[in-house]
Amino acid sequence: MKTIQEVVESTIRKTPFIEEALNEKLINVSSLARIILPDVSAALKKEVKVGAVMMAINRLSPASELRIRKNIKKLALDLGDVIVRSDLCDFTFNNTPSLLREIAKILTKSADNSDYFLTVSQGIFETNIVTSKNLQPFVKEIFEHETLTHSMLELASITIKLPKDNLEQSGVYYFILKQLAWADIPLQEIISTTNEMTIVVKEEDINQTFSILMDMKLS
Repeated sequence: MKTIQEVVESTIRKTPFIEEALNEKLINVSSLARIILPDVSAALKKEVKVGAVMMAINRLSPASELRIRKNIKKLALDLGDVIVRSDLCDFTFNNTPSLLREIAKILTKSADNSDYFLTVSQGIFETNIVTSKNLQPFVKEIFEHETLTHSMLELASITIKLPKDNLEQSGVYYFILKQLAWADIPLQEIISTTNEMTIVVKEEDINQTFSILMDMKLS
């Protein structure tokens, strides 16, 4: 049978923001205890006093949070170039047997000019294309017989070059995306390769996004 300590720890670990805020002493323990009290009682199937929950919260070990933060801080110092692009468009199409042939056409077209920007992400049911605005007419022409489910204009992107050891470090994407979530910046797309991460946002959010990422890199 689980103990109060185990249930409290499990409940808080499900929400990394809370765990981090606790570590920074930004959360009132008494208030948090009252908020999670119903969940703790339900999990243990018995009535639990708020004082017992408070004691369990105060006993939480910040070891995992501190370990991740230490490793992430080192990784942040090793972040490479940050590249900003503007005037981007975003298109999403349903996957069809003919879609791959059309993708090959737009890839060939994008190779004609080094100023063109193009990424293609294929999922199980849909394919997403993020491209520079100067390729938009070709996208409309080439994919005119495909089913467009979503499109958005006036976007911008930031590409971050990640250190080669990023694959061995947990929490890399959380560390980066957390900063943007706290700033209430909605992400339109996230595109990644082994050592690169590209974040697509609305053009109106690009300056704030860039500032946040640079502060993270320099802090």
